[in-house]
This record gives sequence, C-alpha cells and structure tokens, in this order.
Amino acid sequence: MQRRSLMKATALALVLGSGMAVAQEAADDQITIGVSIPSATHGFMGGLNWHAQDTIERLGEVYPNVQFVLSTAGDAAKQVSDIEDMMATRDIDGLVVLPFESEPLTAPVAAVKEAGKFVTVVDRGLSQEGIEDLYVAGDNTAFGRVAGEYFRDNLEAGSKIVVLRGIPTTLDNERVEAFQAALEGSEVEILDMQHGNWNRDDAFAVMQDYLAKYPEIDAVWAADDDMAVGVLEAISAANRQDEMWVIGGAGMKEIVKRIMDGDKQLPVNVTYPPALISSAIEMTALHFVSGAPMVGRFIIGSQLITPENAEQFYFPDSPF
Repeated sequence: MQRRSLMKATALALVLGSGMAVAQEAADDQITIGVSIPSATHGFMGGLNWHAQDTIERLGEVYPNVQFVLSTAGDAAKQVSDIEDMMATRDIDGLVVLPFESEPLTAPVAAVKEAGKFVTVVDRGLSQEGIEDLYVAGDNTAFGRVAGEYFRDNLEAGSKIVVLRGIPTTLDNERVEAFQAALEGSEVEILDMQHGNWNRDDAFAVMQDYLAKYPEIDAVWAADDDMAVGVLEAISAANRQDEMWVIGGAGMKEIVKRIMDGDKQLPVNVTYPPALISSAIEMTALHFVSGAPMVGRFIIGSQLITPENAEQFYFPDSPF
C-alpha cells in the first residue's frame, strides 16, 4: 500500500512538473497579440478605447514576453487594412477584434484564423459562425429583452413608440429581435425603426425625422446612450420633452446620474459595459501564457438600472 501511494505521488509530481514546464516554456516565448477596435467616435467607444489601452499597459508589465499591437479604425475598410498589416508586418500570434461591421470583417478575420492564429471576436459577431476561438460580448439578447420588458410593463395597450437601431451587425439584430419578442401581445405599436449607428448626430437626425412624421410618440428606445443623447436634443429642440420618455443603454455616467436624480424623461437604463474589451484581451493573453482553456463564449449579463440601484452603476471618474 505504501509503495502504491508512493508511485501515485511520483506520477502526480511528473504530471504537475510537466504542466509547469509547458507553462514556463509558453511564458518564455515571445508573443504578439493584435488588438483591432473601432475609433473613439462616441462615448461607448471612448470608454472601450480607454479600457483597451489601460489593459494593454497593465498586461505588458505582468507578461514582459507579450507584445500588443493596438489599432483603431473609423470605418470597416481601415480596419481590414489594419488587420492585414498586422499579419504582414508584425506576424501576430493572436488577434482580438471588435468588428466595425460584421460582413466586411468576416473574410479578413477568417484568413487570420486559417493562418493558424488564435482569434478572439468581441461584441459585434462575424456574419459567419464558428470562425473565432473565443467570443466575448455583453448579453445582447438580454439587453433587448430587458428594455422590451420595461416598455411592455410600463406602457398602456395602444401606446406608440419609435426605435433607433445601431450599426448593421449581428448584435444589433439580436437586440432588436429580443426587444420585439418582449413586446409580443402587449399591443404596444412600433411606429418606425431606423439605424442611428450608435452616433449622436445620426440619432439626432433620425429623431428629427420621427418627430416630423409622427404627431404621437409615447416612448423611444434609443438602444444606446450616445444615441439617447442625440434623441433628447432633438426632442428638446421640438419642445416635446413632456410627451415621451427615452431608454438608452450601456450605463453612460451622465445618463445614470439623471436616473439617480429622478429624471422622468430617463426612467431607467440597461447595462452593457465597455470594459468587456478588457476581459477579451486578458483571456487572449492567458491562452498564450497559461494552460487554462480559453475557447468558447464568454457572455456578460445585462441589468436594469433604476433610481433605486443607479448609485451602484455610477462611476464619476469613468471616461464613459
């Protein structure tokens, strides 16, 4: 019995020693990870850019053998060019990409995967499933459902609403489909749905059009706090702020503060943290420097922000 226990202990030590040796070898290799994200064209992306840069700086100190190549793009064509350049000139080992748009980025990211690189897709999925090794995102179905349930529970039958969609992406489809499903049977009428592209100016223009076309609007689903700001400006310019309330999303600190203060035009919000890019970058780095499995889907839940709990989600020092 003692001999058998000694043999088991020896075998375990060999296994652990082998695993530690592999981990140490991986830690000694020079690794280059490309990070490709949209430019900070609005508040959410400003916060996401800030978290990406902060995470890269922090991980560079923790893992001296890991180098990061960060690029930001103001359109899909620039992002495709950035990724191709990372492959050609930096020979990246892994890619973390938040697609500017799903369709144009699908083939370029698939080419990275076909070259044997580790691929992490963030937030906006590709138009073809199964390309990436790791997918990190907020819960877009819950994001739409939570908002839809609030509209369903707080509007009378026959109420009329308008919707502002984001950039055409898989995540926008998921949000809108879940929102519509939550409204089924409520007799709340969606008058119109147009793309505001998660942009304040675009949202302002779309809302101006809505206000001109529809004399009766009871509520607006802006589906993003930057768009909500543009929507509120358009409503104010038309002097119709007493007619409708607005729900955005993502937890912008200015919006959360107004909810804390009991602003009736902004009754609630839905969370979708820009810090999800930090999770994606850290998990990608761990794939290379540890033996921990980093393949699959990592989904961050969405919560309803109300006047009662808004203080938990208010971060005045945050860039967003």
